[in-house]
Amino acid sequence: MIDNKSISRLKSLIGDFLEYMLIEKSLSQLTIKEYQHYLYRFHDWLEQNKIPLFPDSINLESVRQFRIFLATFRNANGRTLNKNTQTYHIVALRSFLRYLNVKRDISTLHPDKIDLPKSSPRMVSFLNSEQLNRLLNSPRISDEIGLRDRTILETLFSTGLRVSELVKLNRDQVSLERKEFGVRGKGNKIRVVFLSDTAAEWIDRYLKARKDNFLPLFIRYGGRRTMEKSGEKMRLTARSVERIVKKYSKMAGLPIDAHPHTLRHSFATDLLIGGADLRSVQEMLGHESIRTTQVYTHVTNKRLKEVYQKYHSRK
Repeated sequence: MIDNKSISRLKSLIGDFLEYMLIEKSLSQLTIKEYQHYLYRFHDWLEQNKIPLFPDSINLESVRQFRIFLATFRNANGRTLNKNTQTYHIVALRSFLRYLNVKRDISTLHPDKIDLPKSSPRMVSFLNSEQLNRLLNSPRISDEIGLRDRTILETLFSTGLRVSELVKLNRDQVSLERKEFGVRGKGNKIRVVFLSDTAAEWIDRYLKARKDNFLPLFIRYGGRRTMEKSGEKMRLTARSVERIVKKYSKMAGLPIDAHPHTLRHSFATDLLIGGADLRSVQEMLGHESIRTTQVYTHVTNKRLKEVYQKYHSRK
């Protein structure tokens, strides 16, 4: 029989790990929530299989059995877990074990003994120049909302910002004169972001149309107005930006269901097709690893395209 102390001990360590990832690693609340879900599922599986809930009880055999459980799992609706979701569970478990080994000096299975499955190359969706122009020209700029929406689309494509980075921007943070500014991205990493002349012009036009002094660069227009000086409660949310991009994606009749990350993909693809090197694009996107940026190379290899066009007999 498993006692309550052992249960609370393992869950307590998971809680400590999640706090560490939030404070020391600066992971987003969404990522922390996902890690919690994956690790609690592992904890509950151990409990259901009457495996002692102590770090030193985690071994290769228990991990192997857990992976079998994930591979055969079905929820109440009969749905299974896809390969990526199964991998995310193991990634979270490895991170937790590394924390126990390295940060807490707690004896448990070493994470390097757990192999991750080889995943298929991730496909990215991006817009070509004709589709991009249709999207950018979709908002009606006769009012302030349409002007804001056009500026959001232009800024996303010009900078390659993550939507979470975009909504955190303040109007005094962006230098329209230098056409650059700093952002703090994933892992608390700071990078310089550049604005195109076009994006800078749209931001300037939008700000001149604003009749408020609120700090956020992009604000909402529905709901109750705030009396606070900073206007923080008026800041547009990431979810709202996602809805904006989706709205104009439908209006433009795009063949894909575009979202803010589609414009980030389009930004990276545009640079690489134009001949930018992978390392520079990595820096501009704020990717910690070059491997993350390499997902774009299969659609942007300019040299191979030039070789094909030069030597293929069917012109």
